[in-house]
Amino acid sequence: VQLQASGGGLVQLGGSLRLSCAASGIRVSINVMDWYRQAPGKQCELVARIASGGDTSYLDSVRGRFTISRDNAKNTVYLQVNSLKPEDTAVYYCRFTNYYGFEYWGQGTLVTVSS
Repeated sequence: VQLQASGGGLVQLGGSLRLSCAASGIRVSINVMDWYRQAPGKQCELVARIASGGDTSYLDSVRGRFTISRDNAKNTVYLQVNSLKPEDTAVYYCRFTNYYGFEYWGQGTLVTVSS
């Protein structure tokens, strides 16, 4: 299993980005896929999740600003991040957990929001 995250960058307050997580070795359409983030000096936190059936859930602080989605044909999960705030600055990771509880993490993509 490999997860390749991309799409991060430097944006101004209120800006937007689309993060991508291209998966190989698994089918994103039938698995739960997560986006996490880790800000400097803080613990890693779950930002968004998409279930196999398409149900989504979000961290309270990003609900309404972030949207998780997937393209089954491209086997890719996305995180659209809008109305960015300085506190959204973090390394964003995609994660997949298999049936046995083993976790696979992408390499992370850095989002920096300048004020």
